[in-house]
Amino acid sequence: MAEPYDSLETRSAEEREASQFECLRAQLAGTTAPALRARLEGVTLDALTDRDVLAALPVLRKADLVEMQRADPPFGGLAALAPEGFDEIFQSPGPIYEPGRSSVPDWWRFARALHAGGIGAGDRVLNAFSYHLVPAGTMLASGARALGAAVLPGGVGNTEAQVALAADAGATAYVGTPDFLKVMLEKAGEVGQDLSRIRKAWVSGGALFPTLRSYYAEHRIACLQGYATADLGNIAYETAPDAGLVVDEGVILEIVRPGTGDPVGPGEVGEVVVTLLNADYPLLRFATGDLSAFLDGPSPCGRTGPRIKGWMGRADQTTKVKGMFVRPEQIAAILARHPEVLKARLTVTRAHEQDVMDLAVETADSAVAAPLGDTMREVLKLRGEVTPVTPGSLPNDGKVIDDQRSYE
Repeated sequence: MAEPYDSLETRSAEEREASQFECLRAQLAGTTAPALRARLEGVTLDALTDRDVLAALPVLRKADLVEMQRADPPFGGLAALAPEGFDEIFQSPGPIYEPGRSSVPDWWRFARALHAGGIGAGDRVLNAFSYHLVPAGTMLASGARALGAAVLPGGVGNTEAQVALAADAGATAYVGTPDFLKVMLEKAGEVGQDLSRIRKAWVSGGALFPTLRSYYAEHRIACLQGYATADLGNIAYETAPDAGLVVDEGVILEIVRPGTGDPVGPGEVGEVVVTLLNADYPLLRFATGDLSAFLDGPSPCGRTGPRIKGWMGRADQTTKVKGMFVRPEQIAAILARHPEVLKARLTVTRAHEQDVMDLAVETADSAVAAPLGDTMREVLKLRGEVTPVTPGSLPNDGKVIDDQRSYE
């Protein structure tokens, strides 16, 4: 268990709250972001001193952000800098555009999360997050470099090449999605490469299932997980297995009732809403669409910040499969190309430590499976099975995506 990254992680709750809201008031008072200034019209910033006052402000949802960016590209009037003032402009599915400043050390605040995972100076970190279009790879590379670690920019896929890179360069740590390190270890065994120097792993972009963490422990790899998004950067991170995730010092995190902006009661599951303390891109009450709950009491590691249980699914039916979001509207897009299908339900399960998708479709045409599978890969960018079923046999409960994976 790593020592705290800095004194911010061990300050009192009262000191943290006062400091964070002082920072929030200052960045909102000085912001030049036109859309944010419009959202603050009529708000008395001097009164914005605690979470109760913050909860009265409107929530910003991804759908709102998409519309704002279409009207005022690329950042919807929410960035305090002109587009050329940033180092990068990323594109995530939606599309949603995110700014980046990789020239500013640890701009996305991942250093403290990686430090909690034992990563630091002297490490050689294989970064298996994507560097293509989305910001994940650049985010984690920035955090690792801030700690003095060397980064091996693996990116996504190309398993055999990444195994060779990790073996030849002597990787000591891995960052990436939870499943891919296991894929690499198995491939290394097949091709006779030695990845035994990897002793630390920090994973995100999907659930770290207990059996997978146990698998890594059997391979003498200490694996911790974090919670982050492309819009917000680091949000929360583990400091020890099964001890919850400590909320990052650079965000104010609320748990609200899904579909509203109203905070839920202590320990109640709700939607994660985040206010970002970043004057360059000061997102205010941004709804992630993810479910979680606050945990009682301080972390056993000595950090005093609030803790959340971790990712507990989506507030809507959207889920993550192999690190990729799968949304109900994507299932609708698949069916729009196949009018012979009356109804469908996507079931997500686990098998052999991998996410598995099966699309059950009500149809009288059993030959639809193959072409529908092709459409599924094209729309979702993921492979899955297609199972034709008798018309009328799927439950009449409005559910399009049924995530049956256990998160306990």
